[in-house]
Amino acid sequence: MTTVILKPHKEESLLRFHPWVFSGAIARVVLDAKHKGDAPEEGELVSVFSSANTPLGVGHWQVGSIAVRILAFGVESLPADFWHSRIHAAYKVRESLGLVRKDNNTFRLVHGEGDNLPGLIVDIYADTAVVQAHSVGMHVCRKEIADAILETVPQVKNIYYKSDDTLPFKAPIEGDKIGYLISDYQFPAPLGEGQEGADEFWSIENGLSFRIDWLQGQKTGFFIDQRENRALVERYAKDKDVLNMFCYTGGFSLYALRGGAKTVDSVDVSQKAIDLVNINVAKNFPKAKNHTAVAADAFEYLSAQKSAGKTYDLIILDPPAFAKHRDAVKNALRGYQRINAKAIEMIRPGGILFTFSCSQAVDKEAFRLAVFSAAAQVGRSVRILHQLHQPQDHPINIYHPEGEYLKGLVLYVE
Repeated sequence: MTTVILKPHKEESLLRFHPWVFSGAIARVVLDAKHKGDAPEEGELVSVFSSANTPLGVGHWQVGSIAVRILAFGVESLPADFWHSRIHAAYKVRESLGLVRKDNNTFRLVHGEGDNLPGLIVDIYADTAVVQAHSVGMHVCRKEIADAILETVPQVKNIYYKSDDTLPFKAPIEGDKIGYLISDYQFPAPLGEGQEGADEFWSIENGLSFRIDWLQGQKTGFFIDQRENRALVERYAKDKDVLNMFCYTGGFSLYALRGGAKTVDSVDVSQKAIDLVNINVAKNFPKAKNHTAVAADAFEYLSAQKSAGKTYDLIILDPPAFAKHRDAVKNALRGYQRINAKAIEMIRPGGILFTFSCSQAVDKEAFRLAVFSAAAQVGRSVRILHQLHQPQDHPINIYHPEGEYLKGLVLYVE
């Protein structure tokens, strides 16, 4: 195996079990004798040693500032059952959390560093696992990962690989970045109208049914990370006029309807998302007449509704990441302030705002300041009722605090 030797004193983060080796910490790389090139191949397994020749761990090599993502600490090679043991451990955690049950077959099985598998995401939707690789190393190991999932998770019969938007853009990648790795399906697309067996693609979250489009939908097809926060909306929704902005396929809307909301308006810029909202509402509440879904730009919709004098008792703001990297943070914070100001203006006295940021580059203090600046701009007094975050199947490795990305506030608006 190719060996990576660190500079003196650069092993300290690994001894604290932080799973990244930065390129600046590397003194030299000793290639395996059988190596064909003059540098490690991206995605190759390498063994990392301290300057004193102490084995620190094994991980995937990659090109960039993060040179190695550690898979196992204190070893020189991975055990033969590595993938099975890691996937099995992740599944047992989800079982112990009570997420695997008849009224909930939707959960995240693997959350990267949080499950000691940096660069890997696996979401479970009924009998289908959707796998995303965020590193070339995980892409190279996708078949082993798929086999381990199939062996470990009893409900899974199909494994779909969806890494076309998550793998490094310039990486030399062999093999398909998208498609079924294992499939029991007899037809190609989950959203085909009139196809026999199409109902197999319904997934259940806390007793609510959702049509999941992992082929063309965002991320893996659904935003599982808002499950607990959706349940909280249900608790607040009774007899309220609710607005769900950036609704995607209507997760918050369905929980609000089940919670007894008077009316629910769902808004998303994507017409395809709105079509799925309507499908999901019809499946769960076939007689509902208090739901409206609109395809519109969020800022334009809020401005138009304000001009028309429309107000709400409860508003949910769950926008896509405004900042995907550090350089975009300033603009992102301005965006959060602007959208929250518009929403706060439209909340009736005594109303509730659920507001979120999924931008990892925006820390929770900066996000809170942006929201409070929005309230001050509008001249409304607000109180924090809840501070929200990602759920238990999106764990944060205590040695890798960078894994905390979802931030949310529930505000009482006077």
